[in-house]
Amino acid sequence: MTTFLDNLFNGLALGAVYALVALGFVIIFKASGVMNFAHGSLLLLGGYLTAVLHDGLGFAGALAVAVLVTAAVAGAMDRFLLHAGGTDPHAVHVQTIVTIGVDIVILTDLSRRIGGDLLALGDPWGDSVSGLGPVTVADSRIAAIVVSTVVIAGVFALFRYTSWGLSLRASAEDVEAAALMGVRLVRIRTLAWCLAGALAALAAVFLAAFPAPGLERTTGQIALKAFPAAILGGMASPPGALAGSLLIGLTEALVAGYQSDLHILGEGFGDVAPYAVMVLVLLVRPTGLFGGKAAVRV
Repeated sequence: MTTFLDNLFNGLALGAVYALVALGFVIIFKASGVMNFAHGSLLLLGGYLTAVLHDGLGFAGALAVAVLVTAAVAGAMDRFLLHAGGTDPHAVHVQTIVTIGVDIVILTDLSRRIGGDLLALGDPWGDSVSGLGPVTVADSRIAAIVVSTVVIAGVFALFRYTSWGLSLRASAEDVEAAALMGVRLVRIRTLAWCLAGALAALAAVFLAAFPAPGLERTTGQIALKAFPAAILGGMASPPGALAGSLLIGLTEALVAGYQSDLHILGEGFGDVAPYAVMVLVLLVRPTGLFGGKAAVRV
């Protein structure tokens, strides 16, 4: 029972962090229709900046700078590389491919800088652990759940109660109608990319924190496990991204925790379990857990 509770808590923590990344995928898709395959490299950029700046600025200062810079890079990528291509369906496909090229450029440079090192981010939790009843958990896992919950609640509040959120939802429903109503589509889209970049930088802290050994050049690839979470929930559904992330996090933690009992599935099945769950769910619901069929008037 203790093992199950331990895996359950780790799964919730992983799911909370994946939700930060998956929300970034969904926000960008809602705002621009683009699947941002450079999201993992943006996450790695945020983590790298936190790692190299925390000695001089402290953890909080370094994280703040990393979040702002990563948000600015994401916004600039959209404004100067992608938005110029237009908004028709063909252009959106081209822009998605461009993000792959951007990912390669950023990842190559960061991999050269990091090399084979493991970078510490200077987080205040370190390797400390706490006891929650019969379960011993890393403080970084507790912090991941608490911080992610607060940030995700803030993002949902932005969607629900601000003019930006209303404009984003309106443009996602009908771009032309939103433009005719005075919605500044370029500004809405750029701010969405900035927000997604900021969420990715924040997620890097918890993906590199204990019990992980630190930030390495492959940390950005770990973030791509949030991609099936976004697909599972429905690419245009923020609540779906949250539900899909929790499902993926729990699946990964439980499979890893009971790997010895699942040896028939092969070593390292936990690495592919999120994608297996995605395929199984999409076989039943091709639009995702919270996705719906769009109504088209003919």
